[in-house]
Amino acid sequence: MDDRNLLSGIRVIDCGTYVAGPAAATVMSDFGADVIKIERPGGGDLWRLFSRLPGSAHSEVDWCWILTNRNKKSVALDLADPAAREALIRLVRTADVFLTNYQRPLLDKFGLSWEELAAVNERLIYAHLTGYGDAGEDADDPAFDALAYWARSGLMMSVTGLDGTPGGPRPGMGDHPTSMSMFGAIMLGLYQRERTGRGSRVTTSLLASGAWANACDIQAKFCNATFPQRGESKHPPNPLTAAYLTRDSKLFLLVQIDPDNEFPRLCAAFGQPELATNDLFADNAGRAQNAGALYAILQSQFETRELAEWRTIFKRNDVKWAPLPRLDEVVSDPQMRAADAFIKIDYPGIGVFDTVNSPVFVSGVTKRTPTAAPEIGQHTREVLRELGYSESAIDALERGVSPQS
Repeated sequence: MDDRNLLSGIRVIDCGTYVAGPAAATVMSDFGADVIKIERPGGGDLWRLFSRLPGSAHSEVDWCWILTNRNKKSVALDLADPAAREALIRLVRTADVFLTNYQRPLLDKFGLSWEELAAVNERLIYAHLTGYGDAGEDADDPAFDALAYWARSGLMMSVTGLDGTPGGPRPGMGDHPTSMSMFGAIMLGLYQRERTGRGSRVTTSLLASGAWANACDIQAKFCNATFPQRGESKHPPNPLTAAYLTRDSKLFLLVQIDPDNEFPRLCAAFGQPELATNDLFADNAGRAQNAGALYAILQSQFETRELAEWRTIFKRNDVKWAPLPRLDEVVSDPQMRAADAFIKIDYPGIGVFDTVNSPVFVSGVTKRTPTAAPEIGQHTREVLRELGYSESAIDALERGVSPQS
């Protein structure tokens, strides 16, 4: 590879809001794509306001904006103004990708449909991220990931507590996985263009991505499977895929998918190999029938040692497990850094701190060093000059007057 990034020379117009669409552009920017974000003059993308909402994590730093809009340029255009819309069309002529999560009525209102943009740039990859897909009575309904990905896909009611209470969504929980589907669709579109020379429309939806995340349970239901009922007992239905508490009050998750081979190793790990051959627990049927007793035995063992001790024992005995950390432990987890899940960003006025890396890596390819997320319209003049607008024409656009460029 040369010293350029993998997607250097690819221009992306990020004409979206909030998270799922723009985050796909963030991944492309990490690999060097030139991403130009279109925002409303004045207020900008409403995602800028999220960290101020009641119930959101509070910080002096706008954490949500930094995360999803690093590396981008911001151009402020009032798309209801025909002159501003014309400026966007000029920009689209220079672009490889137009990415949006606007609802179709809004795209039609602004004249930004696939058909209209393909007419001005036949090589354009038009990436449309929707809430509920392209067809059906709900296709044009407004959607957030909490609604379409987390709730309507069935995920929310699939991870209820023992009392049947559904878990609440966290910010971006469905947006960021969906953005990776959008990223993959865009890259397929670019690959197809390499073969055919023509652009295409590529799509995904929060709903379809949520269904993919919940695919195992959905497929089981399609096959008329019988599911264990939640909340019927005070212990997990399968003690070998359950959470346990250690002596130092740390939680961890044990997962044994091949118990005939793995359960004996677990029993040996805490010094009771005979437990694996006990008639009560020697096979799946016995472990299921005596789940409460097995859970109590395992918990009584795990609470005798601290988590650090179990970590060593589990590694030595090839036991599959993971800690259940709080966020302060997540951000200090050395394995996160070893896996390149975090990356440093030098932010003007703030300093150097960590941000979350995009989860795609290519051997031999270095991602760009992250740069600050832009202020509203920070690059408007720069980008419009590049398109051939004079200073007076740019002034007129900013005033909402039809410019003479």
